[in-house]
Amino acid sequence: MIVSNLSYVPGKEIEVINMVDGVTVFSKHIGKDIMAGFKNMVGGEVKSYSEMVEDAKDLVLSKMIQKAEGIGAEALINVKYTMTSMAQGSTLAVMATATAVKVK
Repeated sequence: MIVSNLSYVPGKEIEVINMVDGVTVFSKHIGKDIMAGFKNMVGGEVKSYSEMVEDAKDLVLSKMIQKAEGIGAEALINVKYTMTSMAQGSTLAVMATATAVKVK
């Protein structure tokens, strides 16, 4: 599966099938949330939150690929991610959209 934020597949003709999306809401357990609070006091990367963002991004991409393959797509183009914090930052909602296409 080709995945790109471009609106085309370089050097290829494409046939648009449909738009697909992936959505997830992630939360860290209270222990990691407390540790992140301490990290906010001293500064630096909050690794548990970075991992949460990566995990959520990977999951929505996987969901989009599964939907795209289900409708016969060979590529996802124009991939866009949207993220928003919920519940004072300990919960993250992630949505991704893309155009599913066949490559000619």
